[in-house]
Amino acid sequence: MTDPIDPRVLSPDQARALFRAGLRVTTAGWCAGWTQANLIAVPREQAYDLLLFAQRNPKPCPVLDVTEPGEVSASLFGGDLRTDLPGYVVYERGEPVAEVPDVTDFWRDDLVCFLLGCSFTFEDALREAGVPVRHIDQGVNVPMYRTNRPCRRAGDFGGPLVVSMRPVPAAQVADAVRVTSRYPSVHGAPVHVGDPLELGIADLAEPDFGDPVEVRVDEVPMFWACGVTPQAAVMASRPKLAIGHAPGHMAITDARDTRYIVP
Repeated sequence: MTDPIDPRVLSPDQARALFRAGLRVTTAGWCAGWTQANLIAVPREQAYDLLLFAQRNPKPCPVLDVTEPGEVSASLFGGDLRTDLPGYVVYERGEPVAEVPDVTDFWRDDLVCFLLGCSFTFEDALREAGVPVRHIDQGVNVPMYRTNRPCRRAGDFGGPLVVSMRPVPAAQVADAVRVTSRYPSVHGAPVHVGDPLELGIADLAEPDFGDPVEVRVDEVPMFWACGVTPQAAVMASRPKLAIGHAPGHMAITDARDTRYIVP
């Protein structure tokens, strides 16, 4: 019997080969030490507005790399952006029309790809500091929620801030803030700690994206800005076409997590 693969020890190339072959899985905990990224691709005519949207909303949209129109790889991503993520969502006029493991059939030569920082990048550092990461422990996708906080609009793009949530023991909240604040290029410190109603989130058991996780009596929900925010902007702003990663199914890049740590 073949031993199961430990996804933590895989290289980005090895992980991308598995995804290209059809493996569909959330990538939290994969390729320890390698940076994960959100993907959003739009036609060239919308690319400047999306870049401006990211510049005006750097907390949820920290730009790591941008391709030329039609390019299918990037300086941080040596694979094929059409096939080497484990899942994609295709939007037409803001509506999700397909969730697929390969977007080759939807690809256009005018598409510009944006790779944005992902909070999965700092999860190893959280665990090394003794802070639990519940969705990894439970083997599910991180819960993500639309909030009542609007992003700053840019041209065609506007919409709500999306956040990811991790429950943290009350005694370790300060540790979680300290650890994640050292990663400003991958969302950095949380945007909110405590009562989800202050973000307009009525029920933590009903995330808009991802899966619910257990929140224990002695734990505080902590919320980080999330790179699914541009997809919420796509749904709100309704461009003719956009392609994003399926939430939690990230691009595993060739950059090291240590590249994004600040002293």
